[in-house]
Amino acid sequence: RMASHEALFVLGKDRLNALLAQGVTTVEIKSGYGLDLESERKILEVARLLGQHHPITVQSTFLGAHALPPGYGGNADDYMDLVINQMLPQLYQEGLIDAVDVFCEGIGFSVAQSRRLFAAAKALGLPVKAHAEQLSSLGGASLVAEFGGLSADHIEYLTEADVAAMAQAGTVAVLLPGAYYFLRETKMPPIDLLRQYQVPMAVSTDLNPGTSPLCNLPLMLNMACTLFRLTPAEAL
Repeated sequence: RMASHEALFVLGKDRLNALLAQGVTTVEIKSGYGLDLESERKILEVARLLGQHHPITVQSTFLGAHALPPGYGGNADDYMDLVINQMLPQLYQEGLIDAVDVFCEGIGFSVAQSRRLFAAAKALGLPVKAHAEQLSSLGGASLVAEFGGLSADHIEYLTEADVAAMAQAGTVAVLLPGAYYFLRETKMPPIDLLRQYQVPMAVSTDLNPGTSPLCNLPLMLNMACTLFRLTPAEAL
């Protein structure tokens, strides 16, 4: 919230330069660290500027439903009302959103709250995705599939029913071994089930300051093989 547009732009450009040197040509930048309209707008505006002034293509994802900000006294419903009724329509109208994400988890937002957000995004014609099944099995991945979502990310606690739903919907399973490593997780994503149901898998950095401060995609390919037992061909 305290960072200026200029500071965020410089930090972002440095990271994009590092990724470009690794051969990366497209990056998703998420909001979700402002958690109020002004700060979320600032992040998404900088993401748009980076896309305009850097050779890497930038996709901007609105992750206003990332955590409960101070001042809500644990009332996630009230904050979700703000996200759905004010942030989402305003930032969409300003042309700042390419997709909508949510942290569907016990320490984030429930399946019911996530469903409300997805319905609002769908009404605007925006694709959805979720941080799902990272710490527990709630059914967030199945919810994403129900809405024909782009991806379910993290997915350590996927059930076979989740995997089947994702296969039916064509929802991508995004593996984030950097977060798994950094948080010292022990529950691996069900790679064999994903293979069995032919769910498309992707590997990403999840570059963020709290759980995966890693700006190196080749390292993620290595970790996908060593930690998640992907073959080198699958990781590539």
